[in-house]
Amino acid sequence: MITILDIGMNHETAPVELRECIARDPGNASMALASMREVSTIREGFFLSTCNRVEALCITEHPDEARESVISLLSRLGNVPEDNFLSSLFNFEDGEAIKHIFRVASSLDSMVVGEPQILGQIKDAYFEATREKTSGVILNRLLHKAFHVAKRVRTETGVSDAAVSISYAAVELAKKIFYDLEDKKVLLIGAGEMAELAARHLMNQGVSAISVANRTFERAVQVAESFKGNPVSFEEIMGQLLEVDIVISSTASTEHIILHDDVKGSMRKRRNRPLFFIDIAVPRDVEPRVNNLDNVYVYDIDDLKGVIEVNMDQRLQEAVKAERIVEEEVIKFEKWLKTLAVVPTIVSLKEKAETIRLAEIKKSLAGLGKLTPSQMEGVENLTASITEKIINDPILVLKRKADRATRDTYIDMMRKLFKLDSNDGEGE
Repeated sequence: MITILDIGMNHETAPVELRECIARDPGNASMALASMREVSTIREGFFLSTCNRVEALCITEHPDEARESVISLLSRLGNVPEDNFLSSLFNFEDGEAIKHIFRVASSLDSMVVGEPQILGQIKDAYFEATREKTSGVILNRLLHKAFHVAKRVRTETGVSDAAVSISYAAVELAKKIFYDLEDKKVLLIGAGEMAELAARHLMNQGVSAISVANRTFERAVQVAESFKGNPVSFEEIMGQLLEVDIVISSTASTEHIILHDDVKGSMRKRRNRPLFFIDIAVPRDVEPRVNNLDNVYVYDIDDLKGVIEVNMDQRLQEAVKAERIVEEEVIKFEKWLKTLAVVPTIVSLKEKAETIRLAEIKKSLAGLGKLTPSQMEGVENLTASITEKIINDPILVLKRKADRATRDTYIDMMRKLFKLDSNDGEGE
């Protein structure tokens, strides 16, 4: 029997210190898909890795073995012993797994309910799965249905309207530290979507200047132009720490790029003017010890949880409507999933009917002489129509019983009645 598994960790089940181990390498997603493709018990696989979650979705007929393979995979990706993270994993099967991925796509499972980034991240992960050829009939249908559910939630509820983003929360923290953001200078490190949104929020609060550093200088120039800011090279970051008040960092680096000793030296030259770091990278860009320095404030993505309380009541009210949409779509998908059990019998029935039709035409043509093309077309249409009408009722019965407890009885009966299995003897 086919089982849908979803195994992973998110911002609710695991701290950033653990999540960043597995999300550290940007190439981990491709590696995970390649590994799942090699596991015989996993028929289809999908891997999602973001700053707030790491999870594997797979289709299997051997759930226990597949689960062990996925847990082993996560251990290898993060170089973390299984015992160190088993208690932080969620583990969903079938209906719960379907519901979970629908909720994730609809941003109901996000740190910020209604944030828009997660849907794009799922689409990117799905593209990667199709490119690696690990997604098949069931995952294709499941993920496209997840996109549909997300669209319904976005258009039929006000969840997204009421959302506050990670970037908005970061700006609220900056306002608490500086009170007035006018005339403050900002350094944007990396060009991630959330970092750019945070920078845009800061511009709206009146910051005086934004500098943009990126490993690819051409990208830094491009982003800086959108803010009427100044592009700087990565090598200039330490010098920038002497000038700016707020640093927003969101790179894909696997190592810390802002180190304790560097910031300590900068603070002496700054004469201890406050310096605020918003580190929304996973793995983190700012060495955690930096937060121990006087007049230095470092907030990572988990710290932002406490700020995201704006519009909570409205979000929760709209989320109730969204959860109803998710439940409705889960029921529809489960019904489709159950129809897969009757598909082989329907296909066999159609193939047998077509084989009989072609054989009877061949026998009949021997006694009819040469027919004109239009006469031949008439024979084809007539026999095809008769065949379809004869098997239509049995097919409808199978489809109606697809989600019933008696499904297997009807499948067995149909295969025997129409002798669809080669071992169905005449004497039975």
